[in-house]
Amino acid sequence: MSTSQNKSATLPKNRFAAKRLDSIPPYLFAEIDKKRLAAIEKGVDIINLGIGDPDQPTPAHIVDAMHKAIDDPSTHNYPPYAGTPEFRQAAVKWWSKRFKLPEFNADTECLGTIGMKEAIHNMFLATVDDGDYALIPSPGYPVYKTSTILCGGTPHLMPLLEKNNFLPDLDAIPEEVAKKAKVLWLNYPNNPTGAFATKEFFEKVIAFGKKYNVLICHDNAYSENAFDGSEPISIFSVEGARDIAIEFFSLSKGYNMTGWRIGFAVGNQEAIKALATVKTNIDSGVFKAIQKAAVKALSGEQSHLEGLRKLYKERAQAAEEGLRSLGWPIKQACRGTLYVWQPIPPKYKSSIEFAADMLDKAGIVVPPGVGYGEYGEGYFRIALSASKERIAEAIKRMKEHGLTYS
Repeated sequence: MSTSQNKSATLPKNRFAAKRLDSIPPYLFAEIDKKRLAAIEKGVDIINLGIGDPDQPTPAHIVDAMHKAIDDPSTHNYPPYAGTPEFRQAAVKWWSKRFKLPEFNADTECLGTIGMKEAIHNMFLATVDDGDYALIPSPGYPVYKTSTILCGGTPHLMPLLEKNNFLPDLDAIPEEVAKKAKVLWLNYPNNPTGAFATKEFFEKVIAFGKKYNVLICHDNAYSENAFDGSEPISIFSVEGARDIAIEFFSLSKGYNMTGWRIGFAVGNQEAIKALATVKTNIDSGVFKAIQKAAVKALSGEQSHLEGLRKLYKERAQAAEEGLRSLGWPIKQACRGTLYVWQPIPPKYKSSIEFAADMLDKAGIVVPPGVGYGEYGEGYFRIALSASKERIAEAIKRMKEHGLTYS
């Protein structure tokens, strides 16, 4: 073998990748999608209960506003980094009306974002230095952990346990960790568990943040996807939260705008300024035509929400009733989000094993709970982004292939 061949044989798989990427697992949904596409290529009729991507169209009045905005030449140039004044004003007015709280200052306490994922990652860049701790929920949205690692921080997992109603136990956080923590991330209504937070819990969180000077970041992506009388609350319903907290909202799930990539953050002025500093150096904002459409979404009629909530409730009930028929012990019915979170059958050693059987045997895509963190092991998630008919078909296939609880 030649010298050049010897050298190439010892090269790492990707010699151009940063070492930090060695700690980053493949993104959960990207990996699931690879397996889904491979099965489709084999001719399998796949029922996708994986990613929470609404299957309903964006409301017509929002689409119409977008059409008009595209024809307006004034939308064709660079947008303001922080979001147009019109969009930020619409955002704070919507937020205030929605949660029945005083308005934030649209100029200093609000920032437009490119959806939620970008906003979350950039918030980590704005707050976490090498060696800092980030307090993150497990199970939780995978970006919380990966962004901590990409920023050189250390993720400290806060277990979300069923016995605690999937709320983290703040008292279990070691004192030495709390003192080194820069941020604490929460997400209620919760992905993936569907849990809701109470005002009493948020009061404890704000007190914790003030005690240790930790920024509280609340990912409020699912506030518009609640039903059965459940009423999501803002972190700012707690007195003193403006001193220590920032809250994020996306138009993705309530307005069926996942592909539009638009949202906003409101909250503590210093936190908003830090996030804005990162964003002005990384991106150039959201296309102004999309911002105009988002203004229409936030300030226009909201009648579609009632139908959307009814739809997700019906789908959740179909999934839960189907699982009950297969022996699942449904302890807590879904009250919101786009997800049903349930334990895997006891006969399986891992959630990955169960998810693999669901795909290989029945052609059903579900994410394994461990994909959301180590404390998600033993569970799986169903996304309510498929019709009741497809959910019923999934239950039928599970029964046919012995994918029952017992």
